[in-house]
Amino acid sequence: MKRAVFVTGGTVGSGLACAERFAKEGYDVFITSRSAERAQEAAERVASKYEVFAKGYALDIRNEQQVIDIFNDIDMLDRFVETVILNSADLGFGTDPAKGMDFFTVPVEEFQRVFETNLVWNFTIVRQAAVRMKQQLKGAIVFISSNTAYRAIPNRSAYCASKGGINAMSKAFAIDLGPFGIRSNVVLPGTIKTARWVEMGSKQIVNGTLTPIGDISDFEDIANAAWYLGSDESKNVTGAEITVDGGMTSQLYPQILNELKRKVTL
Repeated sequence: MKRAVFVTGGTVGSGLACAERFAKEGYDVFITSRSAERAQEAAERVASKYEVFAKGYALDIRNEQQVIDIFNDIDMLDRFVETVILNSADLGFGTDPAKGMDFFTVPVEEFQRVFETNLVWNFTIVRQAAVRMKQQLKGAIVFISSNTAYRAIPNRSAYCASKGGINAMSKAFAIDLGPFGIRSNVVLPGTIKTARWVEMGSKQIVNGTLTPIGDISDFEDIANAAWYLGSDESKNVTGAEITVDGGMTSQLYPQILNELKRKVTL
């Protein structure tokens, strides 16, 4: 039985980078997306580039049976999902990414959907993976969370709270699943150089001028952290968090504020 990695939202960005990082190390790869076509296209690119087996699946957040069917299919392919990377998430923008979810007007259904996606959906995936990991007495769960679990941003209360819930759930999984050799850890990215971030240009809210290290994350930075937590490199690490945000959450305030204050007082 060959080992494999299972990556949700693995068609672009950090998810695809995680899939490629594990494929580079010889893992077979399973990728999910809401689009079966996009998932399979990404899987084929990874398979061709790294000469591993890869397959894509469509996965709906409200369909536990679909999760069960996918893992049953992986069983029939004689692959063992040794690592699960839970990258896909509802970003909690609501209907307008520029405004987010206004506290006073957001429909409760939209607020609830964020938790359903980021917590309940992830639970159903972890449970199916853990059933197999328990039999092998080995496995790694890696959540891609967010530093906004600790440093909230405006009009994103559902997102920030759900990411805090992920951090807590991972610790709970570390306790419940540890006796079976299953580890659970979290990567907390800050701002990432996504296509949307690049397109914002001068309108970018966060960039390297605000971080102590002078930069924000590439997709590969997140993938490298996921590799560490999802591989035997971290065989005695569980219930932990790795923050990948250029030091953003380590500071009381960005140092650029001192420069701006000096300019104002001159």
